[in-house]
Amino acid sequence: MSIDPATFRNPLLQRLAELDEQDRISAKDRDPVTLDQESVGRLSRIDAMQVQAMALAQKRRRKAERAGIAAALQRIEEGEFGYCIECGDQIAEGRLRNNPTVIKCLECAAGSA
Repeated sequence: MSIDPATFRNPLLQRLAELDEQDRISAKDRDPVTLDQESVGRLSRIDAMQVQAMALAQKRRRKAERAGIAAALQRIEEGEFGYCIECGDQIAEGRLRNNPTVIKCLECAAGSA
């Protein structure tokens, strides 16, 4: 069974566009929290800080996902997409369809866990 890397290019590019849109929408959530004791109560400030922390965590996850997608696109360009970076064996097609940014076959991924 041979994997056609080109079938993964468009979904990866589409996901990049979705991440960009999510960043644009969530930009307002990253504004600094006002800690003025007079303007809001303590619980409101704690809630605002938690929302801000969650937004920053989402931004970090999107950044990591974006890097994985860029690496997958680079592997497609270099003809290395779908092959394990450790053993060189072909990664199962189902695994790639589930997550096209994976870089290891199941055996190597399980061995490094």
